[in-house]
Amino acid sequence: MTDQVTVRCCIAGGGPAGMMLGHLLARAGVDVLVLEKHADFLRDFRGDTIHPSTLELMHELGALDDFLKLPHQEVRQLSAHFGGEIVPIADFSHLPTHCRFLALMPQWDFLNFLAARATARYPAFRLWMRADVTGLIEEGGRIVGLRVTTERGPQEVRADLVVAADGRRSLVRARAGLPVRDLGAPMDVLWFRLSRKPEDPGDTMGYFDPGRIFITINRGDYWQCGHVIPKGGAEALRRGGIETFRERLAGIAPFIRDRVGELRSWDDVSLLTVTVDRLERWYRPGLLCIGDAAHAMSPIGGVGINLAVQDAVAAANLLAEPLRAGRVTTEDLARVERRRLLPTRITQWIQVVVQRRVIAAVLAGRLPSRPPLPLRLFARFRVLRRIPARLVGMGIRPEHIHTPERRT
Repeated sequence: MTDQVTVRCCIAGGGPAGMMLGHLLARAGVDVLVLEKHADFLRDFRGDTIHPSTLELMHELGALDDFLKLPHQEVRQLSAHFGGEIVPIADFSHLPTHCRFLALMPQWDFLNFLAARATARYPAFRLWMRADVTGLIEEGGRIVGLRVTTERGPQEVRADLVVAADGRRSLVRARAGLPVRDLGAPMDVLWFRLSRKPEDPGDTMGYFDPGRIFITINRGDYWQCGHVIPKGGAEALRRGGIETFRERLAGIAPFIRDRVGELRSWDDVSLLTVTVDRLERWYRPGLLCIGDAAHAMSPIGGVGINLAVQDAVAAANLLAEPLRAGRVTTEDLARVERRRLLPTRITQWIQVVVQRRVIAAVLAGRLPSRPPLPLRLFARFRVLRRIPARLVGMGIRPEHIHTPERRT
C-alpha cells in the first residue's frame, strides 16, 4: 500500500542546492521536504570548496561563527606550477566579504551543518534519508508530486512545487523530458588522497607539464589530488598498471615520490567524468531544476557548489511568498531561470574557453616554453589577481538572502 504525504515544496536531492533551498524555505515558513536517497552525506571526492560568497550567506544567516568552528582549511591565494615556474593567479584578500578566503571543508560537514540547523530551528523543515525518487506524478500536464521508495515502503509526495536538485544525472530531469545542451569537456579527472608532510609546499596548486595536469589541494594532514586526463583516457591508464601511474605522478610533482605507494591499487583512485551542460529550459509547470540538475559545471575553479547555492538563494527569494500563498505559477519559475541564466552562461563560457585553450592544449603536449601572457601579467601585477579572485570567489551576480525568518 502506498502512503501519501502533502507539502508545499518537495526537493529531490540533498546536495548543496537542495539543502540550502530547503533550509531557506523552512526559515521563511514554507512547509518543505528534502529527499536524499543515501543513508548519509558521507561520500568522498565531492566538491568541497566553500567560496567567500557562500560564507557571506552563512554570515547573513547568523551562522558563520558556528560554521567556521568545523574543521576546514583556508586558501587565500591560488597558484600554478607552469613549466617549472610558480605563478600566482588569484588573491582573495581584497574581496568585499567577511571571509576573504576559500574554505576547504568536506561537503558532508557542510550538508550536515545545514540539515542540523534547519531541523533544530524550523518546524517546517523535514529531511528523509534513504528516500529514492522513482518517478513523477503528473496531472493535466502539471507535475504535482514524486513517487518515492523509503524504508517505510512506497510513498507518494504531493507538492505545490517539485524541485529537482538531484545532480548532473538527475532522474527527475530525465523523467520530465527537459532538453539538455551539452557544451563538451575534453577531460576527466582521477581523484585520490596522499598523505601530507609538514615540509611539503603549503599552497593549493596546479601543476602543468606537457601532456599532464596535476592538482594538489591542501587538506591539512593529506593532499586531495586530482590528475586531469584526456576524456575517456582512464581505461588506458588502468591497463598500464598502478605502478606506471605512480611513477607518472612522481614525475609531475617530485615531492610526493616517497608516498605514491599509498595508492595500493586502482581501488584507491576515483574517476570523475567531467560534463558541462545546461538545460534549454529549467522548468515545467510544477517543476523547477536548480544546481547541477540545471547546469553541470566543469571542475575548473571549483565553482559548482557556489553556483548551486546561488541558485537556491535566488529560488528561495523569488518563490517563498508564492509558496506560502499556495499559488506558484509557471511565470514564477521562469523568473528564477532568468535570474540565474546569465551567471550560468558566463561561468560556463569561461570554463569552456579555459578547457579548449589551456586544458586541451596542455593534455595534447602543447605547453609553451613560458607561461601564457595572462599568467605573466598576474605574476607581475598583484592588482590583476583580484579579477580571477572575484570570478572564483564571488561569481557573477552573487545572491543575498532577502526572505524573512519565520520560526512558526
